[in-house]
Amino acid sequence: MIYLLEDDDSIRKLVVYTLKSQQMESEGFEKPSDFWKAMQVHLPELILLDIMLPEEDGLSVLKKLRSNPKTKRIPVVMLTAKATEYDTVTGLDTGADDYITKPFGMMALVARIKAVKRRYEAGKTASPGTELTAGNIVVSKEKHCVWVDGKQVFLTLKEFDMLVLLLENKGNVLTREQLLNSVWNYENDIESRTIDVHVRTLRQKLGASGELLETIRGVGYKIGE
Repeated sequence: MIYLLEDDDSIRKLVVYTLKSQQMESEGFEKPSDFWKAMQVHLPELILLDIMLPEEDGLSVLKKLRSNPKTKRIPVVMLTAKATEYDTVTGLDTGADDYITKPFGMMALVARIKAVKRRYEAGKTASPGTELTAGNIVVSKEKHCVWVDGKQVFLTLKEFDMLVLLLENKGNVLTREQLLNSVWNYENDIESRTIDVHVRTLRQKLGASGELLETIRGVGYKIGE
């Protein structure tokens, strides 16, 4: 089940119709209060969340989802008319797994949803005993957890996938194209600053250890030995 919280009636109906036509069970909500009532009855496998909403904005809803142990692992894709880098960083830093800017094509949205779901399922079935390290960073692929200086750090699905990929190639530079192809497998429709935004939020969450994530100007990124 996919939940959509979107106050625009035409968009909400179109998205729900499209998802159902793709054999994805879905339900739309106009107001956060209706959404929260449904959450008490049944938890979805993924949430599509608009930012501009009545009663409370989408970022507030997202913070509540991430602070609740029962809902903090549910993948969330933000739907937003705000296209500035600040708003994107804010949404990702709050815990969104992906974002798509309005207006968007329905098939592009379906591709985003499928990619997020694939990453989520892959994270749950990671091979046991796969632990990666760099400095004070420890990543358990099996548990899908990250620790820095012994304290757990919560990353979005994409941030986690990006960190794992960089650690698996520790000491080697990965180009933007390699990151896009490996972390996003629908690279034809993503925003040009996606990699930069995710690197920035990942560094912030890693704290002082974020310095290990180096920018190689004109090439890409790497995590040093």
